[in-house]
Amino acid sequence: MANASPRRIDVHHHLTPPAYITELDPKGVAITRETRAWTPEHSIELMDKGGVQASITSITTPGLWFGDLTFTKKLTRMCNDYAAKLTTDFPGRFGMFVNLPMPDIDASLKEIEYGMDVLKADGVVFFTSYGDKWFGDASFDPVMEELNRRKAVIYTHPTTATCCTNMIPGIPDSLIEYNTDTTRALAQILLTGRASRFPDVRIIWSHGGGQMPFLYNRFNRLANMPQFAKFLPNGLRPEIARFFYDTAAAYDAGPMKALREAVPMSQIVFGTDVPWGDPAIIGKALEECGAFSADDMKLLNRDNALRILPQYK
Repeated sequence: MANASPRRIDVHHHLTPPAYITELDPKGVAITRETRAWTPEHSIELMDKGGVQASITSITTPGLWFGDLTFTKKLTRMCNDYAAKLTTDFPGRFGMFVNLPMPDIDASLKEIEYGMDVLKADGVVFFTSYGDKWFGDASFDPVMEELNRRKAVIYTHPTTATCCTNMIPGIPDSLIEYNTDTTRALAQILLTGRASRFPDVRIIWSHGGGQMPFLYNRFNRLANMPQFAKFLPNGLRPEIARFFYDTAAAYDAGPMKALREAVPMSQIVFGTDVPWGDPAIIGKALEECGAFSADDMKLLNRDNALRILPQYK
């Protein structure tokens, strides 16, 4: 696989700064085995085997917000500084999305300035929700206004909202809630008009856009209702077709064929979910799932990402 596509760009790649574990352990925050075991060397080994040139890093769940702003600001800055160090320690192999101390607006605006202007990050990462506020919540508008002004890339990653934690005891939230939370966030930003209000941000949705491709008819039906149509002056499809969607955990035939029906090929980008995903396995599955031609795979592996991350040419 590495020889078949040696220049993939992975937009969904998680890192674990050692200080992240050190800071969270005393608080009793649950951290998965995969998160604990992550190292940059192992990431690069996976990248080399899977033909990945560069991976853009971000923090994954449980994230950075634990109800204490002082702690969150400290943890966020440590994670961003560590991510920036990776970009210099392994030139050309790692990029970074700025992790934000959301839901605090002022602190997030300051971290955007530091991350984008000082650390020279490739964009920012949002979780789909913070407590019971989703990505398109009105209270987050000052952050979105700043990111729109900067024409920033926004990578989104799902989590479990407070409302929906451990709904079925014994079944991990990641099975159902992650894609559901992505769908909630996507629906909110579309149907409140924020997608059209902030036209210059480039948003990447994880995991193939959650359930949106499978619920496209329902999205379209709502978008044509007067109370929502006023927020979508160009209709639903142009807004959905403006977003980007990664392949992490959605690289089987069903999800990819549904996504291909919902969005143009130009909007699908390679994502792996390292340390949970293996780039070589995902690349092979995408090639064999029947949704993509050889020319499509060239777009998916690299060229689509380069339109929003041209620095990796």
